[in-house]
Amino acid sequence: MVTREWILKQNCSISPRQLAKAYAGLCAASLMVATYFTLHGAWVVLVFAVLEMTALAAAFLYFGRHATDREHIALSDAHLTVQLIRAEKTRQFNLDPRRTRVDMPELQHRLIGLEANGARVEVGRFLTDRKRNEFARELTAELRAVLNR
Repeated sequence: MVTREWILKQNCSISPRQLAKAYAGLCAASLMVATYFTLHGAWVVLVFAVLEMTALAAAFLYFGRHATDREHIALSDAHLTVQLIRAEKTRQFNLDPRRTRVDMPELQHRLIGLEANGARVEVGRFLTDRKRNEFARELTAELRAVLNR
């Protein structure tokens, strides 16, 4: 029985499908302009248009692969389960909630460390510093509540 669950993810304003449509539109517009100039003798514009589309494709591909990155944290009486999903690869950690220590970030831009039985997992990469501290305090309180049951 899961008592508490958190999903930490980045705020993406465009889905991978919408991104592909935007890329197709940009390519079409760029190729139309490049074709016009190529027909009028400025063939080098086509070369730069292809370079531009290639660089844009690389950037969009990177964004699309990481658009669904997230951290899923589930707390029950028996387990603290942490799933780290990056570029559709999942790593899962099961920690004992009674032995888990929350290492609060002391410096800005540091992640929250969860330590239990020699294992350490860092979470909070999609949160601002203020939200990261709030989450660490909330998780600490929930872990204490598990101890008191």
